[in-house]
Amino acid sequence: MTAADSPQGDADRPGRIDAVPVRHPLRWVAVAVIAVLVLMFLNMLVFNPAFDWPFIAEAMNQKPVIEGFIKGTLLVTILSMLLGVIGGVILAVMRLSDNPILKGVSWAYTWFFRAIPRYVLLTIMGALGIVFQNGISFGFPFDWKIISWLGLPEGTSWRFLTLDANQVFAGFAGAVIGMAASEAAYMAEIARAGILSVDQGQGEAAKALGMSPGRAMWRVVLPQAMRVIVPPTGNETIAMLKDTSLLIAIPLSAELFFQLKAIGSRTYQTFPVLISATLYYLLATSILMVGQAWLERHFGRGFGATEAPQRKLMLGSDH
Repeated sequence: MTAADSPQGDADRPGRIDAVPVRHPLRWVAVAVIAVLVLMFLNMLVFNPAFDWPFIAEAMNQKPVIEGFIKGTLLVTILSMLLGVIGGVILAVMRLSDNPILKGVSWAYTWFFRAIPRYVLLTIMGALGIVFQNGISFGFPFDWKIISWLGLPEGTSWRFLTLDANQVFAGFAGAVIGMAASEAAYMAEIARAGILSVDQGQGEAAKALGMSPGRAMWRVVLPQAMRVIVPPTGNETIAMLKDTSLLIAIPLSAELFFQLKAIGSRTYQTFPVLISATLYYLLATSILMVGQAWLERHFGRGFGATEAPQRKLMLGSDH
């Protein structure tokens, strides 16, 4: 008989503890206050005449509004983010390279486009036709006087392609270029942080296996960096979708907020069209948040796992 099994051992053990739950009256007060506020908000939505729900639904179902949502909001967001992510990754790799010229160009680009507000940048994009009055030409980048100084034949065109600046920098193309150029600067810092979060030994091990630096970056480092890159990229995508409302600075007429404001100006129903725009943005951002959560789970597999399953497996193997 052990000491724990003896009557003396039973007497030394503490008795059953009758714990009294701690009361939290302020929680119920907070719940009551929140419930009252929610009811007040619902009452305002239903009975306030400023919320003209039939007109809101009618404005949302207008064909120009739907086309503006698809083309000017969704399509510009997708294309701008695609180009911005690609440009950001390239700028991040340039920033982390040992080449001082590439590093300096990446830093200057990031500094410039992060410093300019997107509304100002889009306004400048819409006015660049003043700078390129003769169009944007590609080819030999010198004026004919310089060509004559170099002893080259005059009277011949050394430019093989000329584009209309108003078509390039205005309208849909200008919207995508302006938003992507701005987004690339932000994505460069996000991608750089993700690449730096990967242990340096991963890249060294890939190179030791015979991979080139580019292949090691693409196949080994970037997939591991996605765990850090995806969450802020999702936030940037949502911000990009909302910033499409700034495309009026180009101006881009085939855009959701532009079309709804035009309806409000014609019908003098300013507030209902703002609610229509709010509902569209809520719907789109909610879908993007679901996609972001799925991507985070996908790229976060294997990270942050607890040791409980492993301990349970080890304990089970002892029996």
